Amino acid sequence: MSDSKDNKDKAFSLERITFENRYVTVVGEINDKLAKATSERLLALAAVNDKPITMFISSPGGHVESGDMVHDLIKFIKPQVRVIGSGWVASAGALIFIGAEKKNRFCLPNTRFLLHQPSGGIGGKASDIEIQAQQLEIMKARFERIFAEATGQSAAKIAKDTKRDFWLNTDEAIKYGLLSKVITSASDI
Repeated sequence: MSDSKDNKDKAFSLERITFENRYVTVVGEINDKLAKATSERLLALAAVNDKPITMFISSPGGHVESGDMVHDLIKFIKPQVRVIGSGWVASAGALIFIGAEKKNRFCLPNTRFLLHQPSGGIGGKASDIEIQAQQLEIMKARFERIFAEATGQSAAKIAKDTKRDFWLNTDEAIKYGLLSKVITSASDI
């Protein structure tokens, strides 16, 4: 019984520490559950005060619209959000990453970035497949516009670069406009 209580106390303590320090973590596949939890945390922290929020991201990507939700909310709330990439920041994870202003986009030294055009599992009747393909094209154009605005690259260059998987190391991400600075400690922010 005491082990269970100790584990609950440790979990509560960790939750309290991350909340008090205004940390948000986005780790793993981007899906509706992660987007909901991340959005609730951002809204709760924004309701407390206007101090900056620090978000840590390590994600292979996932559902684009779930990424859109977090991306848009980062821009919507009053506190500035600083993002720190670690491990890999890919696909819908990269979409969340660029929700922050460029000056607030950081990563740790061994981070890799992956951009690519949206993909989906298309199936069903021919008419449904046609509709889904049209929606993918709309999503692709939106993705190119959003990343062009965030990086300073042209939408045409984003389209060309993301025809296939487009990997960037930290130096390449800085040159591309995806990232402002590589950091090694919290004092570098």
